[in-house]
Amino acid sequence: MSVVPAEVLPGGALAVEERAEEAPAALGPRARLWPSLAAVYRAQLSRARVARIPLLFVATFQSIGIMILMRGVVDGGAAARAVVAGSSVLVVAFVALNLLAQYFGQLRASGGLDHYATLPVPPAAVVLGAAGAYASFTVPGTVVVAVFGCVLFGLPLAHLWVLVAVIPLAGAALAGLGAALGLLAPRPELATLLGQLGMSAALLLGVLPEDRMPGVVQFARDLLPSTYGVEAFARTFGGDPDWAVVLGDLAVCAGVGVASLAVATWAYRRAAVR
Repeated sequence: MSVVPAEVLPGGALAVEERAEEAPAALGPRARLWPSLAAVYRAQLSRARVARIPLLFVATFQSIGIMILMRGVVDGGAAARAVVAGSSVLVVAFVALNLLAQYFGQLRASGGLDHYATLPVPPAAVVLGAAGAYASFTVPGTVVVAVFGCVLFGLPLAHLWVLVAVIPLAGAALAGLGAALGLLAPRPELATLLGQLGMSAALLLGVLPEDRMPGVVQFARDLLPSTYGVEAFARTFGGDPDWAVVLGDLAVCAGVGVASLAVATWAYRRAAVR
């Protein structure tokens, strides 16, 4: 009869030592940014579709109503181009800035950030996914407003394709600003107020012609991210647009969008750890 030493038994010292020397189990792969971004975008798009579509109609009709009112005091020329471009981008401001500020403000107050903090997704994916979903709702309304405005003021429709660049770039800049306001506001009521003030600034500074503003207001207009999207769109209504200047305005809008989304990502990390 053979005797097995006690240390090699399952509970023996030798077996315990061998198990301790074994390599730890490999963890699953870390979530990458783009797959996480796509997942958050789809989830936000499906959640917000039913609740935000009525508000999109409000934003569209609001911009159309503003253009009809301005038609009585603006005949044409540069003023008409400014009104149409500003009213079109105002749809983006209503959804991407105002509604996103309210969403993140309510998410922070209700503890919804804790849910996202438990998910294996980068903070940038949460901010970019939500911003992209909200900005996507602005596409049909912006196109409808632009077409209606061109018909109302007799402007050419040939260069409306520039909205393909204006909508995402202006949307990114305003969505990043709206997300940052919602995440940094201490109370959801304040986030709603800041979102409303931001949309009002986009209305007053973006729709009204620049040459009819005081110098101080013109300076404030240059600080608003959506201004450069408005300027880029308005310049395309001319017979021979200066595309270099248009690209310059879009580049500024893109730079502001990257900066605002970076600030929103930092604000998300700051709010999630509290």
